[in-house]
Amino acid sequence: MDIVLQIEDIIEKNGSDFELSKLFKAYINEYKTSLPELFEKTQGKDFLVRHTKKLDSIISMMYKTVLRRVFGNYIPMRNSIPIAIIALGSYGREQLCIHSDIDLLIVYEKVDGFNSQLIIEKLFYLALDSGLKLGHRVHEISDLFGASNEDITIRTSLMESRFITGSNFAWHTATKELNKIRLHNQKEFILAKIEEAQIRRKKYPNSMQPNIKESVGGLRDSNLIFWVAQTIYGITSLKDLTGVVYSEDEYRDYRIALELLFRVRSALHLIAGKQEDRLLLEHIPQVSRMLGFNNQQKMATKVLEAQWRISNFTQIFVKKMVRVFISDISYVRKFRKNRICRGIYALDNRLFASYNLEIQPINSLLEILVSLPDNFHHFDAGFLNQLTYTKISHPLNLKTYSLLKELLKKQHMYCFLKLFYDAGILHHLFLNFKKVLHMPQFDGYHQYPVDIHSIKCVQALESIKEPFIQSLYDEFNDDEKLLLKIVTLFHDTGKGRKQDHSEVGAKLIVPFMKKLKIKDELIERAITLVKQHVTMSSVAFKQNIHNEKVLYKFMSSVKDVKNLKLLYVLTYADINGVGDDVYNNFSSKLLRDLYNSALEVAQNFGRITDATKRMNIEKRVQKVPEFLELPKPLQKKLLRVESNLFFFKHTPLDIIKIAKKANNTKEYAYSIHTKSSLSIEIYRKIPLNIGYLLATLSHLDVASMEIFTLFDGVKYFKIEFIHNVSGNEAIELEEIVKNAFDMSLHVELKNVNISKDEINIDCEHSLTHAELAVNTQNQRGLLAYIMDCFEQLHINIVTAKIHSTKHRVRDSFLMEKQNVICNNVEKIYQLLTKGK
Repeated sequence: MDIVLQIEDIIEKNGSDFELSKLFKAYINEYKTSLPELFEKTQGKDFLVRHTKKLDSIISMMYKTVLRRVFGNYIPMRNSIPIAIIALGSYGREQLCIHSDIDLLIVYEKVDGFNSQLIIEKLFYLALDSGLKLGHRVHEISDLFGASNEDITIRTSLMESRFITGSNFAWHTATKELNKIRLHNQKEFILAKIEEAQIRRKKYPNSMQPNIKESVGGLRDSNLIFWVAQTIYGITSLKDLTGVVYSEDEYRDYRIALELLFRVRSALHLIAGKQEDRLLLEHIPQVSRMLGFNNQQKMATKVLEAQWRISNFTQIFVKKMVRVFISDISYVRKFRKNRICRGIYALDNRLFASYNLEIQPINSLLEILVSLPDNFHHFDAGFLNQLTYTKISHPLNLKTYSLLKELLKKQHMYCFLKLFYDAGILHHLFLNFKKVLHMPQFDGYHQYPVDIHSIKCVQALESIKEPFIQSLYDEFNDDEKLLLKIVTLFHDTGKGRKQDHSEVGAKLIVPFMKKLKIKDELIERAITLVKQHVTMSSVAFKQNIHNEKVLYKFMSSVKDVKNLKLLYVLTYADINGVGDDVYNNFSSKLLRDLYNSALEVAQNFGRITDATKRMNIEKRVQKVPEFLELPKPLQKKLLRVESNLFFFKHTPLDIIKIAKKANNTKEYAYSIHTKSSLSIEIYRKIPLNIGYLLATLSHLDVASMEIFTLFDGVKYFKIEFIHNVSGNEAIELEEIVKNAFDMSLHVELKNVNISKDEINIDCEHSLTHAELAVNTQNQRGLLAYIMDCFEQLHINIVTAKIHSTKHRVRDSFLMEKQNVICNNVEKIYQLLTKGK
């Protein structure tokens, strides 16, 4: 039966409000279930308009139902009832997404004979009881102007009003008030919206998992340009300004980008079944299918490109509309004093360009950038406009390459690279970026697409925060610094091909460096650095960096000490360019240890055996005053510790400190450190329930674990975690560590799955140690499970290296060759894989 007839039937039978809301709820739910089918037929703005119109009809139907309940068969003409129901926000713009709040404004006038507030109240109850997510405001029409001045958010929402139903007279009166609001304090409103947008863009920067609504280039940027245009020009659509503020081609490109974001956001809401505006990695396969993309990477690239387009369009044309409107006569004199050339000015490390200036040739613009003092610069939208629309012909001429070389020599190149990216010319000036423009990286590690990651790496190189690495960088001459800048920028430009990206990148960098007339010797170094740019982090995080075979193999790839130093600084920049907090104290220590060990290998012509290295370290320990203060028996015990690795991994002072604590240990001792990242040190003579300890702490990410047998039956454990704890959690750790000496305690381990082909056991690692490596899916409780298996087999683990990303772990364990381990390899496989 038609819903209108059903409503009428309930009213005629004097049915309850509950029956009406139940009927509407069923009708709305039925409509929602039809949305995926509707999305298959129509997407983008058309889908949103249809969805909006459907909600209009539902709200209109509800309003009519309420009027029937209030007035019975004596309903006045709708225009006679002094109420107007108005859509606001994205609903007002006909851009309402499926699970977004439905923002309504209900305005009324106090007229004798109409209980307007009762009607409005009944409408809200019906809507809410029917399951509509309403965000609503109710105002007497005469109060609208005052309400708009209370809060910028209220004023913004009122600007996007659209009449749904009710009295045309009330809507006409409200429109006069809304127009009055638009014309009031325009400058203050515009400046406040621009400041609000700047804060938002910093909070939601470019990323590989963008927020379609809030991120740079998201729908909020699109809203901003509409708000500004409406405030200044009173338009109802941005299309009205084509030929006035921007060209038809510029507007068309912007609209195509916006259409894609509408499609993606609607798909996300349908997939999640709730308001979800983030294009998370797990959603990309389904969004791609729904939008008709066969290639997931291509879809993600198109989204990132669309956000760039909207950001660029918004930045340029918001400023173009606003500049005259908010101009300050006091700045005219300052600009005149700081004129660089006709129409271009530099003031307070910010470059400005007049919109009236014709677009300049690329070399002229690059010459201006080269002439600037070597500081960090910002660029006004007018100058961004120049770079966006300048003509760049290919092949680039020698003058252009010469200017790019001068820019790369500057200490502050990042700001120019960011400008080139924002203007969309990065790949025109640096052709190697053409294949990796807006290219996402689905590896669970990188937080940015390739182009932004590369620029972020240059930023990290120009703002090194680690004193030792800064001291290495300062040792390089100008040519070496230029080489490092180029390699840092180009190291990932080989991605997106079938071949190894390091090999491809090494080939691609050569023509560019030759165009810049870089010396052949430096080009050879650049080739090595690009080829090996992931080697240092890979070795440091995944291999035993105290094993001589590992070190000699590493240095054979790096070739010489100069390359080692350059690679160390490059690796620092590369990791920092991945994302916030990826480079931490733990990774810093591992890289520094690898650098020191590799440097020792490189600087000794004769091969250094483990025995020789142990002897050299022992000599250094014996010369330390703190060692000489130890009792003679303790000195002998310390030097008799069997593990070479114990000496390799610790400084002489740490070795002595550990020995002193071990000597004072009766049953067990422990210390918990939370200064930078969490670490737990344990000395024990009695058994330690390591499986229980790790299982209890499985919610924390373990970075590394050391286990050494010292002397007098004392075993030393050190577990380092990637992140820190504080407050109650730090206090609870004390109790957890104490409980770990109760061997009767047991924590039910998570269901961990490891297959045999994900395990590798190397019994030839060394004479005294075997190595077990696990490369498997990242799973909660994995380390606790593995250690529990080792306990069952009575395997003595000396040290563990833990390396994990969001999806994978690559853990390696060094174990003593006791209990005929290597004769029972199959038992190890069987236990770890649960016999699979």
